[in-house]
Amino acid sequence: MPNEIQTEAPAKAASIAEMLRENTPDIDCTMTRTIRTYNLAIENRLTANRNRLVMLGLFGLLAVVHSWPLAGDLAHLSRLDNDDAALNTWIIAWTAHILPLAPWRLFEAPIFYPELHTLAYSEHMFVPSVMGAPLLWAGAGPVLVHNLLFLAGLGASGFAMCLVMTRWTGSRSAGVIAGLLYGFNAHVLMRFPHLQAQHAEFFPIMLYAMDRVLTRNAPRDRWLLAATFALQSLCSNYFLVFSTFALVVAAAVRWNEWLPRNRRPTLASLGLAGVAGTLAVAPLLWPYYQVRTGQGLVRSLDEVARYSARWQDYLATGAQVHEWWSHPFVNGNAALFPGVIGVVLAAVAVGSGLAWRDPRARMATAFGVVGVCFSFGPAFPGYAFLHTHLPLLTSMRAAARWGWLGLVAVAILGGFGAAVIERQGWLARWRRPVMVLLALLVTAEALRAPVGFTYFSGVPAIYDRLAATSPLVLAEFPFYSGPRANGNGPYVLNNTRYFAPLVNGYSGFEPDTYVERARHLETFPETEAITVLRALGVTHVTVHVTAFAQRSGAEALESVGLRPELHLLAEDGGIRLYQVR
Repeated sequence: MPNEIQTEAPAKAASIAEMLRENTPDIDCTMTRTIRTYNLAIENRLTANRNRLVMLGLFGLLAVVHSWPLAGDLAHLSRLDNDDAALNTWIIAWTAHILPLAPWRLFEAPIFYPELHTLAYSEHMFVPSVMGAPLLWAGAGPVLVHNLLFLAGLGASGFAMCLVMTRWTGSRSAGVIAGLLYGFNAHVLMRFPHLQAQHAEFFPIMLYAMDRVLTRNAPRDRWLLAATFALQSLCSNYFLVFSTFALVVAAAVRWNEWLPRNRRPTLASLGLAGVAGTLAVAPLLWPYYQVRTGQGLVRSLDEVARYSARWQDYLATGAQVHEWWSHPFVNGNAALFPGVIGVVLAAVAVGSGLAWRDPRARMATAFGVVGVCFSFGPAFPGYAFLHTHLPLLTSMRAAARWGWLGLVAVAILGGFGAAVIERQGWLARWRRPVMVLLALLVTAEALRAPVGFTYFSGVPAIYDRLAATSPLVLAEFPFYSGPRANGNGPYVLNNTRYFAPLVNGYSGFEPDTYVERARHLETFPETEAITVLRALGVTHVTVHVTAFAQRSGAEALESVGLRPELHLLAEDGGIRLYQVR
């Protein structure tokens, strides 16, 4: 019996296999097609990833080109001639310093001592600061980290727009052109001292997520929308306002995709994403509310009007190729010239009707128009009303920066316009050269390099002594406030060496209590100033010899050393360090 089973089993197995082959002849073909499809999908994904890496490298290289010669000496070249750059460098260093120690004290920064919530006098730049924190923890200098973050933001912003527009248009060339118009426009390249202006990399992805919620409404789309809104908002308070208005306007012009009764789940998703994004941002907005209510951080309409756009700003650019005619229009408020190629490509999108037919182009057109109108501040009808009744606007001083939304719209429409040109049948033979030429023209038209930088030789060595001093409350002289407050910029940068309370401060806002305190301290070394120093608990004073003599006179400088309350501890590099007794 066992022998019969052993001989019959193989025969039965062969018979069954033959029967399966005869009755299911398509199985092999189906499996083969499935395997081929799977392999093709993997190959396509690998190709797409390689293309993305190439694009990332391209935009990284262009960031170096547009900011040249910054990359040639990242540790020493800087825009510290503008004290906004010194403030921003200090902010990223302070954030890295305090996060591991006491993150809840982030806004209790050591400048403007003894005021509260002093980081809220400026942009917190939380996301860029967190990006740079590991480098600072590893021992990199604040200026080096600031410059690396600058290049990263510049390149990442263009790359993000490139990815989104490639998806929306189906054309990599159109994506690249849109990324160039977005990442390296006149506004961005004229704001080198403002690190937060370079980090707009989450805005295109936020728009992409918004479109996905309206068209597909998958759970991950609404969370992507909430996350990118929060991340962009935590780069800059201005981006918080711009992102909010852009999303509201985008939703308004695409009302038919969420308002009908059968689209209520989409409306619910938009609401959920809005709530989640707001909750993520709220903890870093609360200190601004406290400063607003407690110390009066509200921009008056007169102040906003001074920093609003003029029509000439839309002809202003720092680009070398346009300098011969554009230079008279540059006034420092904003450079908002979109570029000839950008305007032409956007006009192609409008002329072809795509700006109205495609809902993504339509929402870009809408928020671009709103941005341009609002950039004129109180001169635009209705802005004063919004400024008075919307808390988001009351803290915005530079209304001209609304024009950035107009440049974003030009970049998106320019990408759609490039796609329209690329699809023209008569252009088939010359399609690739034409797209390359357009990209080169956009790059050349925006190029501002070589950019003028100053050389940073490091924080003066005398501050190393302060780093080892405890307790320490420092006041630096000459003491500045009001129109001369930017003189405190170097003092704030020097604070990165010791991060102890500093009576001086530099920001776009000065509380009344600080202004009153400065009025007394500017009499230093008179008894009036010494009395205030003691009342504040100041332990040490520095005197910058040359600047103090120029500001207060040689007699005042000489009398500093005669004050019995001041004991000279050290002098180095033209800076004298005194202990207050």
